[in-house]
Amino acid sequence: MTKLSVNINKIATLRNSRGGSKPDVLQVALDCERFGAQGITVHPRPDERHIRYSDVMELKDAVSTEFNIEGYPDERYMRIIEEVRPAQATLVPDPPHVLTSNAGWDTHAHRERLQDIIATIKGWGVRTSVFVEPEEQMVEGAAQCGADRIELYTEGYARAYGENKADAVKPYFNAAYRAKALGIGINAGHDLDLYNLAFLKENIPFMDEVSIGHALISDALYYGLEKTIQMYLAKLK
Repeated sequence: MTKLSVNINKIATLRNSRGGSKPDVLQVALDCERFGAQGITVHPRPDERHIRYSDVMELKDAVSTEFNIEGYPDERYMRIIEEVRPAQATLVPDPPHVLTSNAGWDTHAHRERLQDIIATIKGWGVRTSVFVEPEEQMVEGAAQCGADRIELYTEGYARAYGENKADAVKPYFNAAYRAKALGIGINAGHDLDLYNLAFLKENIPFMDEVSIGHALISDALYYGLEKTIQMYLAKLK
């Protein structure tokens, strides 16, 4: 079974655009779980342009499914992981100024650093996932760093899906099967939606988790949050 983790960053973005507490980030997270989501994902950036440190602290004791905290592993992020001890820490290589995650780790160039970070996080009893491009050598590097899982960066798949979906999924298929052979789990995320999700699942049926935020929240404007989550879960079956 591939779990659906809902990234609630966009809910916080909407709240922050007006100030105040609407929509209520904590309540939306609880509702996502109630509607069937098997995880909640957040990415607390240093400028707090969406998820804030205070949100993370509120969610820590409230999320009953898997809590996944994404981020660039600087000192601030590491303090959050140590304090919260989420189910999963997803390490992304994007510096604070970028708009959204836009590349995977070079797991060979950053091997020593990632090894130290992963060892520290695993020492806190937290599962680690490393955001990578769909390249077998990067998957191998993640395994050598001690990661429990990889998260396949799926923007390339989503962008190419409409032209030739078989070609679009091929590198992801190869990377995922290499990860499986190495004994590490497979997550996926970025630009997955109701249009392209099912085909990815068909080709990588053993994915552990997909993390979806922007598209899911956008769809919820039309279908409602509960129905949208059910629609995404259906694509994973």
